Amino acid sequence: MKVKLTEREVLNPLGEVQDNKLDLNPLPYDFDKVSLVDNTKPGANIILKVLSKSLGNREFLCVKKPAGAPATEEQIKKAASSDVAILALGDCGSCTSWVVLDAIRMEEEGTPTISICSDYFAPFARNLAESHGLKCLRILEIKHPIAGLESDEVEEKALKIVQNLLYLLQIP
Repeated sequence: MKVKLTEREVLNPLGEVQDNKLDLNPLPYDFDKVSLVDNTKPGANIILKVLSKSLGNREFLCVKKPAGAPATEEQIKKAASSDVAILALGDCGSCTSWVVLDAIRMEEEGTPTISICSDYFAPFARNLAESHGLKCLRILEIKHPIAGLESDEVEEKALKIVQNLLYLLQIP
């Protein structure tokens, strides 16, 4: 049996961006208002609920958007009106892309963000953020998979990242 192997160059879908460096907004030392951006992926609402409970007595602004599409300008402005925004959930290619790109848009509005992505898609999220000029975008990893799990299983995974969230936000 003969097999002919051919090497081909493939275009990197992330592209290369030059001289497009953005500054990451610092997380506030103290904050009162948190935007919870739910992209309606299965489990995203549970993760955000668990994380919000860990943040104590703060005001929460909920923003829902479709997973496979960008947030509207109105949704970005609404979410960016808080002291910090937490976005969930990046656990597939397209939803991870939009979590990252929406977070970048909020950072451009001056609002610091934390994006929740599964550990399987976190490397892609970081590469995408870097290709858009925001190498240090905050990505909080949750154990993959989330889709297809029962609510209590998602809650259990979310509880495991609470300490990482509190550390990022400098909450004892």
